[in-house]
Amino acid sequence: MRLILADDSVLLREGLTRLLDEAGHEVVAAVADAPALLDAVERHRPDVAVIDVRMPPTHRDEGLRAALEIRERHPEIGVLVLSQYVEQHYAARLLAGSTEGLGYLLKDRVSEVAEFLGALERVRAGGTALDPEVVRSLLARATRADPLSRLSPREAEVLRHLAEGLTNAA
Repeated sequence: MRLILADDSVLLREGLTRLLDEAGHEVVAAVADAPALLDAVERHRPDVAVIDVRMPPTHRDEGLRAALEIRERHPEIGVLVLSQYVEQHYAARLLAGSTEGLGYLLKDRVSEVAEFLGALERVRAGGTALDPEVVRSLLARATRADPLSRLSPREAEVLRHLAEGLTNAA
């Protein structure tokens, strides 16, 4: 598998590069920021891009914005976000489209190398690899975002009748 790594931590980039080389994969580029990532994707067209969320210059969401751009420009390239954080807004946007060839794992929760390599294979094959904490966070966000989901069945029924134009007496 041909991969691009994007993380501002040189130790993580070098460590992952060696780990992936030993597992028989080819790291065609290892970069520290989003512009270099986007350039490397254009030049190398990898099978999968492994991307950190927070990269220079602001260390906020450059990696996720780059992941969204890669998904838009090159849907055939798998994207595996590997981060310390669940960025709900961008994760929701990332997962709003097709989830084929997409992953979002939390660095601290990857407990075995085989688990990480399996996630890469699933993403490359068009599958999905999501950390359960990411799923939980997104579901909690969805529940908070939809006030109708908090209505009781009877309240929802009354609201439905009001929407149909029935009067309070009816």
